[in-house]
Amino acid sequence: MEREKRNDMSFSRKRSFTFGAYGGVDRFTCGDETRPETAEEILLDSPAGDRKPFLPASSNQRDTELFEIIEKLQGSRIDEQRCEFPLPLKSQLLTIGADLPLILPPKLGGYWVDPPLQRLVDVSPTSSYYGFVPECYDIMERDREAKIYHKFFRSRYHHSFTAVDPALGHLVLSVCLEEEESKLRVILRMKECSLNGAFSVSLFPNIPSAVELAKMLCDGVTVSKFEVVSYLKAPELITTFDEHRVSPNFKFGVLYQKDRQFNEEDILSNNEESEEFKELLYILGETIQLQGFTRFRGGLDVCHGQTGRDAVFTSFHGREIMFHVATKLPFTDGDPQQLQRKRHIGNDIVALVYQEGQSPFLSDVIKSHFLHCFLVVRRIKRAEDTSETAYQVSVTAREDVPPFGPVLPDPPIFTDRALLREFLLTKLINAEISCYKAQQFSRLELRTRSLLLESLHAELCTRSQCMMGDPSIASLPSSEGPRVVSEGSGGFIENFKRAIRVRSHSFETLGVPRRIGGSASQRPKTEKDGEGDRSPGPLPADSLGPSDIRDQASPQEDT
Repeated sequence: MEREKRNDMSFSRKRSFTFGAYGGVDRFTCGDETRPETAEEILLDSPAGDRKPFLPASSNQRDTELFEIIEKLQGSRIDEQRCEFPLPLKSQLLTIGADLPLILPPKLGGYWVDPPLQRLVDVSPTSSYYGFVPECYDIMERDREAKIYHKFFRSRYHHSFTAVDPALGHLVLSVCLEEEESKLRVILRMKECSLNGAFSVSLFPNIPSAVELAKMLCDGVTVSKFEVVSYLKAPELITTFDEHRVSPNFKFGVLYQKDRQFNEEDILSNNEESEEFKELLYILGETIQLQGFTRFRGGLDVCHGQTGRDAVFTSFHGREIMFHVATKLPFTDGDPQQLQRKRHIGNDIVALVYQEGQSPFLSDVIKSHFLHCFLVVRRIKRAEDTSETAYQVSVTAREDVPPFGPVLPDPPIFTDRALLREFLLTKLINAEISCYKAQQFSRLELRTRSLLLESLHAELCTRSQCMMGDPSIASLPSSEGPRVVSEGSGGFIENFKRAIRVRSHSFETLGVPRRIGGSASQRPKTEKDGEGDRSPGPLPADSLGPSDIRDQASPQEDT
């Protein structure tokens, strides 16, 4: 009994020793050393000058001596645990004065901020100079060469060819002769990119072969021959592939940050909209009712009201934009993360943040695998003695997102609301296009292109063989006609889902057995199976994260 009691006392001493060491790890638990189990052994390990004979003492005296020993052991290590405050909080932020910056970068980095914090020292809302105001802002093009085939080939007589290169993979070649200009136009589509060129006919005594033209564009081509495409609707399939990255539709998130809100839960839990916030929404677009809405809906429910009643929508230079406004999305009681809201905003690539107050926005406060850029807007007074207001703008993005226009004025303050709308909408569109060049999206986009090219190659080969009357290929029903054409272009993730579906459909068309549970098996296709192929396929786990998986779970797709 006494032995058990002594063990309990020893255990209690070990706990108080561990948790009383200023949160640090005591040296007795590191490496191969063992922790003394009693105060007697601790005293024996003390320096020679501090050794005292062990005498029975009261409980308070023993505790006092124990903490003195702990203080001696830990005293030399306290300074090692000190650290400097991050620069934005200790030096740069304090030199700005009363007006805090709109954005603060995270302590661990990984984001760039425009304008930098150093420039904000000289920003004054009362300044008489409000920067250079251009007549218009330029919108970036995501793929400048996507419409070359539609522009120069579709209206002219031309030929297309297919091949599978051992090193480059699937190839689709298009050749067009422009007799009026004596030019030979060529487009070579590979999984990494498309190459195009125009050659003068006078350079060749005879028209080069498909292999020679392909090698003129890419030295890495090693195939010995190409197969001709004889399918009459091949131009439609090829056009859809070339323009799969081109979409006139965009969706952006809109967050409402009140004063003293620094975390994701507080920002996503805002329900009430101030008059100032409603005024900014009015600048961005028109508030519409989702029920029965027939234009671009950005993944919102327009039938059953599962994503709220209202939304903000606008048309801008031939493009349709839907805003996922956090305060208009459904609010769930008892859910601090508000997943019904983050389900949409967390799967956007760019978001706009409206600040009400002086609390800065932290670049990494919203946890998402997709969100790569934030535009932050704060309403300020132009002068103390007037009620005239202005808007200050700042931008932050992940470090692998290249800079994009339009350039912020110096200082970044807008007084004209029409000019502010033009700037914000252009900046949002260019931000998304620039974010596609980030490492995560570029890797996923390459995989999407590779899958679409593979399905295009399979579709062209199969249809051409049917056109030539190949008895080994059964005639395909017209109802199952080109899936690539019927789907059309769409958003970034929608293109990837489409690539998975089309690839699966093409394999079934060619009679390739589908793999189930890691083994190849083939079974008769039923009507139910056909419906399953039309549902969005699973995105690869190695490319996407939890927020992307939530997006797959959504039964709604952009139209």
